[in-house]
Amino acid sequence: MLKLTRPEGTPPEDLYATRRGLGAMFFAGYAVAGMAANAQSPAQAIRTDEAGLTTATFNIPVQGGGAPMPAYVAYPAARGRFPVIILISEVFGVHEYIRDTARRLAKQGYFVIAPAFFYRVGDPAPLTDTNAIQRIVTSATNEQVMNDIMATLFWAKQQPSADKGKIGITGFCWGGAVVWMAMQRLPDFKAGVAWYGRIKRPAPGAFLGDENRPWPIDVAGTIRAPTLGLYAGQDQGIPVADVTEMRQALVAAKKRGSDIVVYDTAQHGFHADYRASYDQAAATDGWARMLDHFAKNGLRSRPVRV
Repeated sequence: MLKLTRPEGTPPEDLYATRRGLGAMFFAGYAVAGMAANAQSPAQAIRTDEAGLTTATFNIPVQGGGAPMPAYVAYPAARGRFPVIILISEVFGVHEYIRDTARRLAKQGYFVIAPAFFYRVGDPAPLTDTNAIQRIVTSATNEQVMNDIMATLFWAKQQPSADKGKIGITGFCWGGAVVWMAMQRLPDFKAGVAWYGRIKRPAPGAFLGDENRPWPIDVAGTIRAPTLGLYAGQDQGIPVADVTEMRQALVAAKKRGSDIVVYDTAQHGFHADYRASYDQAAATDGWARMLDHFAKNGLRSRPVRV
């Protein structure tokens, strides 16, 4: 079985279908190996129902006009205002794993918004052509994504079930790097959790390496609120040395409340339960640490009871 070892994951045609014969494909140094040969059986993939929740896809107006941005939203159906979590997807967009993660967080009492940042160009989730996926993902520049997050925050603050004074952010893989950048740029966030997001700029010519933009290591000293990083010791695309350097930068800048946890035996994508890289122990521990981090930093919530 091929194992996911690089930062940008393994795109499934749909999360639980089997793909065969697609071989190994690469994003200029980011392996996209095995396709659904890496997908696990439906029995392993976590499915979260909608009992006690309100779920819908909303269209969020964005800066500069144009078509609004779709976003999957999940929150408790009970009356009240709930802390907001912006959920940033993997490179494959708002597919079922991300929607399920949104429901999991909503079950914990959060108002969760998962924006579809790639909508202007296309939906990478069902694609198998790496060139097409790369074109879609690289179209979402860091500046555009930050602006889209600001638009999401503006929209969230107008929702009657959202507590506009309690906002956090979390994201996976591509979205993990976005979390670090948003925590430096935007003062609205009380806490952030970055799951195995790239820390340093890829080499020029490599996937995502050509955009002239800062990366998390460049802004570590100026993040605005406590940020927790969750990383894998066996991640072949994000060296442990990079993670160590990021941690040292946080310490040097006296970023109290910010920290990085490394799961020594885990691979990149260890929370993604539809992949061979899924590590239940690391995923469970990371999830608990995420909820604790939010609670300690002003985003305490109450789980939904049904």
